[in-house]
Amino acid sequence: MNFNDQLRQAETLNNSLLCVGLDPEPSRFPGAWKGDAGRIFDFCSAIVDATKDLVSSFKPQIAYFAAHGAEDQLERLMAHIKRVAPQVPIILDAKRGDIGSTAEQYAKEAFVRYQADAVTLSPFMGLDTIEPFLRYPGKGAFVLCRTSNPGGDDWQMQRLADVPGQPRLFEHLARLAGSEWNLNGQLGLVVGATYPGEIAKVRELAPTLPLLIPGVGAQGGDAEATVRAGLGRQGTIVVNSSRAVLYASAADDFAAAARRVALQTRDTLNLSRPASR
Repeated sequence: MNFNDQLRQAETLNNSLLCVGLDPEPSRFPGAWKGDAGRIFDFCSAIVDATKDLVSSFKPQIAYFAAHGAEDQLERLMAHIKRVAPQVPIILDAKRGDIGSTAEQYAKEAFVRYQADAVTLSPFMGLDTIEPFLRYPGKGAFVLCRTSNPGGDDWQMQRLADVPGQPRLFEHLARLAGSEWNLNGQLGLVVGATYPGEIAKVRELAPTLPLLIPGVGAQGGDAEATVRAGLGRQGTIVVNSSRAVLYASAADDFAAAARRVALQTRDTLNLSRPASR
């Protein structure tokens, strides 16, 4: 089963478009765990256990583990998710983007060491930075396209004078990812929830690709507008919420509170689905 099939299966099984991002910040951990980086696995596994039947994917952000020397805890977490929620694919949020043998090592890190089902990538250096990840059959790769940070305008909104029609950079990238770059049908795109009009444009240019959409929740993205703009007849969406779920409570009930927020977010997303889909 390839990543797209896994994603569709989890979406159907859990009736969900929600991805819970696992971005552990020890300074925000509850109770006696506060400030203790040795509890990263314990915290994240509790969130996974509380939400595993409400999501279509999990998305651990590698920097939150590496900053604390907790890569071994990330390995344990990946194995835990595979064990308790084998139907839920895992997207490793790493945003890698390098050439040649270095890209090959990053691909090995994502898919062999951490056993991720998909990974996020930066396309700034071109297709040859992405190709090593596409050599792993069945794995997915989400390419940054129109990100939710304000600085995304610096590059992504610039028009390309040498390309027919002078598309903006993010539009040109969406078209490439939906056509000649998508060598084995493994690519998806990252588009921020704070720009629903641009989500719709990306969906138009790449009608079959899955879209990973961060920014719903703490970043203020509109769930209804996100779903209506991004969910197509052929291409699905993965709507990520991290902090709003993880830190729904600073007390010992943090896992139960995370479940409540995840359930509410999932249901809000579902209410926005077109009736015909």
